[in-house]
Amino acid sequence: MERREQNPYKFGEAVRNFRTAAGLTQEELADHSGLDRSYIGGIERGERNPTLSVIEKIAEGLGVTLAELFSNSGKGSGA
Repeated sequence: MERREQNPYKFGEAVRNFRTAAGLTQEELADHSGLDRSYIGGIERGERNPTLSVIEKIAEGLGVTLAELFSNSGKGSGA
């Protein structure tokens, strides 16, 4: 199986796209996810490498499935 190169910015971009589409601020998403706002910002900037359990909290906070979040993290833009 061929391994695709991962870019941490793509996941952060997907989180930002879903968050803005939902009309949420970083602070609101952090509250919905049970995470710190600065941690959400770090993820969106590609500075953080979240664990699967954190990614699951983010997906729940956004009201999307893990599959939706991951499928959009492979795209260049738009959620």
